[in-house]
Amino acid sequence: MQHLKLHHLDTLDHNGQTIYVEGPISADQLRSFEMHTQLDAFRKPKEQFDALVEISELPEGRIIIAHDGKTLLGYVTFHYPDELERWSEAGMKDLLELGAIEVADDYRGLGLGSRMIRIAFEDGQLESYIIFTTEYYWHWDLKGSGLSVWEYRRMMEHLMKTVDMVWYATDDPEICSHPANCLMVRMGEDVPLASREQFDRIRFVRRFMY
Repeated sequence: MQHLKLHHLDTLDHNGQTIYVEGPISADQLRSFEMHTQLDAFRKPKEQFDALVEISELPEGRIIIAHDGKTLLGYVTFHYPDELERWSEAGMKDLLELGAIEVADDYRGLGLGSRMIRIAFEDGQLESYIIFTTEYYWHWDLKGSGLSVWEYRRMMEHLMKTVDMVWYATDDPEICSHPANCLMVRMGEDVPLASREQFDRIRFVRRFMY
């Protein structure tokens, strides 16, 4: 499968500072930036930066970033699902995971998350894919945000709905382990019926329970 990657750039002004939102970007472009020290939700900043570079080198990998010209202030990742998760079991070439989204604490509330996600979908470059994201409450910054688990859930749903991702039911054990966890999905306009049906079979492995 050919992975169409069309670069787009957006800017916004924040207290006289220009912030750039762009992508997908290459590994070489990514290596020219420093990682903001507050980008530590998933790993230590240096380790997460190395992971971003690794994803950007994958044929299907996409990294969208927010930066000030020198420092990464946020990022969104797209890649094939981890081989240890059920979503990879069918080996679907048109199933991509929106794997991580993070914005440095000092730059939250500026809409960078929604800007980064929207850029990823510009010019219909993801219409051939089923895009999914698994939201787990233990990844959420409840303490830093001051939000309850349900307020944070609503915030994430609102964010994903900016690109028409919607809630999908599943019997995945991790998602079902807490009622705030959820699966959100966007079916691209060019995704064939066979892929849609195959994804439904992945969503529900233990159909006899329903």
